[in-house]
Amino acid sequence: MDDRQLIERYFSAMRRGSSAEADLVGLFAENAVYIEPFVSNEPAVGIEEIRARLRRGWENPLPELELDVLSIEVSGPDATAQWVCRSPALPGPVRGMDTYAIEGGKITRLEVRLLE
Repeated sequence: MDDRQLIERYFSAMRRGSSAEADLVGLFAENAVYIEPFVSNEPAVGIEEIRARLRRGWENPLPELELDVLSIEVSGPDATAQWVCRSPALPGPVRGMDTYAIEGGKITRLEVRLLE
């Protein structure tokens, strides 16, 4: 699996939510860092903290969530993906950008940012 496929698998798992927990967590390296603005701006470090962070987010999932990937760009061990999500619970489409560091076929760092 190349880095682009890894990112595509990440988004596929995110769309499935809690039912894809094992698949999603399996994409991260053991000591990965995950930073996101939805549950906490504090980094989650390591598989178990990432799992706990994801579970907290799944406690109140957005109804009828649509998550579309607009672009994926891979440059060596780094990558970015731009996306948009929609849900009736949101005031409108929300755009974001993920920045990845990938090593050995695993995500070692993922930072999710919302775009204005």
